[in-house]
Amino acid sequence: MERPMARQSYWARNFIGWPRWSNFQPNLSHRTLARWEDTGKISQLVTQNVDQLHYKAGSRNVVELHGTNSLVRCMSCCYYLPRMQFQRILEQQNPTMIPRVADIRPDGDVELTEDEVKQFKVPSCPKCSGFLKPNVVFFGDNVPRPRVDQVRRKVDESDSLLVIGSSLYVFSAFRFINQAVENRIPIAIINIGPTRGDKMADLKIEAKSGDVLPNIDFANL
Repeated sequence: MERPMARQSYWARNFIGWPRWSNFQPNLSHRTLARWEDTGKISQLVTQNVDQLHYKAGSRNVVELHGTNSLVRCMSCCYYLPRMQFQRILEQQNPTMIPRVADIRPDGDVELTEDEVKQFKVPSCPKCSGFLKPNVVFFGDNVPRPRVDQVRRKVDESDSLLVIGSSLYVFSAFRFINQAVENRIPIAIINIGPTRGDKMADLKIEAKSGDVLPNIDFANL
């Protein structure tokens, strides 16, 4: 994000994809986990996703391990602003850039021509003129230490750990599997395909979370 062309490419594509991305709605799994929180079945939810769908579903005790796309921050002075507000700024500075819904991928990304990227104007931080980036942990970045420590404390307080829809191949999440093993608490994994934690799990279910979570009967556990 420090190179001008990289910033232009990222924000131009993100600008086009944002309307669709920001309108994604929680699915059955998100809503089920929110109900579990309401009824005291889970005490903490940790997500690697940056879409805030757990919040949209009603969950409150959420740690967004890799941050959130709903905020933009300055890389120099740590000034923050809402992504929706930044979208309006981008619209004002790029009035000829017209969203093309048909070209947007399911994940919100989009392909643009080199000319479109070069013409795209990326505003600087209004406080210090620094570079602006989404408030997420990019590949190669480190999860902030206070966030890691927060999750570690919750794992220490937990009597079990449930992994849903993650391969665990990224160490930022896998470290908590190691901690659960050290604490000798049971681990269950629901995921399609192998995960890094399969050999450590007490239970592995190969299925879609939406097919499993709503059918769990806590009364018989």
